[in-house]
Amino acid sequence: MPTGTPDVLLRTEGRAGFVTLNRPRAINALTHAMVLAVDGALTEWEHDPEITTVVIEGAGERGLCAGGDIRAIHEDARAGGSASAAFWRDEYRLNARIARYPKPYVALMDGIVMGGGVGVSAHGSVRVVTERSKVAMPETGIGFVPDVGGTYLLGRAPGELGTHLALTGGVVGAADALLTGLADHFVPSAELPGLARDLTLLPAAEAVARHTATPPPGVLAEQRQWIDACYGAEDVETVVERLFDIGDPAAKEAATTLLAKSPTALKATLAAIRRARALGTLEEVLDLEFRASCAALTTPDLVEGIRAQVVDKDRDPRWTPPTLAEVTAADVARYFTAPPGGDLGLAATLPADALPTAADRDARDRA
Repeated sequence: MPTGTPDVLLRTEGRAGFVTLNRPRAINALTHAMVLAVDGALTEWEHDPEITTVVIEGAGERGLCAGGDIRAIHEDARAGGSASAAFWRDEYRLNARIARYPKPYVALMDGIVMGGGVGVSAHGSVRVVTERSKVAMPETGIGFVPDVGGTYLLGRAPGELGTHLALTGGVVGAADALLTGLADHFVPSAELPGLARDLTLLPAAEAVARHTATPPPGVLAEQRQWIDACYGAEDVETVVERLFDIGDPAAKEAATTLLAKSPTALKATLAAIRRARALGTLEEVLDLEFRASCAALTTPDLVEGIRAQVVDKDRDPRWTPPTLAEVTAADVARYFTAPPGGDLGLAATLPADALPTAADRDARDRA
């Protein structure tokens, strides 16, 4: 019998515990209460010897999760409140917990998986995409910086693929999610009910292996040469210049896409990706992202970006400042200073040996 809350349904079947994000009309966008409900389920099942696998899925046909509830963030930012920072504190802690969860955590990344949806899936130990998957970190389009560990994941993608996705907010399908390290396995969407049944009976690795197939071709592998050549630049202005000059239509399209994003968010995102690469753990990166998120909450671009994309839907944001050249080093530096309410502090509280090694993850998923 399902339990939990109306927006997060919990059920156990056989050896598996299922978390169903249940706001299908909002593509299961996360609220603070939903984050706390998922965390509570993980606590309960972590200590339940009958549950050996946790599965997260989304209700409805549109996707696992479209991200955080940005309408609520918009209202909070307009009011100058602190609800969003409180939400992020618990959301980022949940992201870190998923990454080191001691039991197989299987994410069914079917349909739309963006922003906070990546946070509750791509840090899991078994990440399944389908031919319907649309995975993205689209934050620069709303004047925000990729969070929920997104800069950690994208910073570790091959070459500059992650930089390209972080700055453009580009949507990837199954093959490119696998290539960039955002997912592990491709399973046709028609096979998901059978996979769910097998997860109630078998170890996670064995269950997934029964349904894994070859995904349809992606596009990033063929674009890798110009992506690496352009996005290795020191600043966003040079990235854009190289994209226009390199002579590839896809690169020109990427440059045009960048020029429509928040200039401040673009520069802060590039800095965040470069800093994330230099940090050793997800917890350190989440601490960094918390600073960036809290800073963005006080900027005009976040309110304006959400207004243009989600509230009024005129798709015509008026960024402040309006050009890359007008964004100063000080504007970027404020994204990496401690917020008034204090740092998240995840890295400071985590024992050095708490994160599982690759061998630990493999053994856990075979259990």
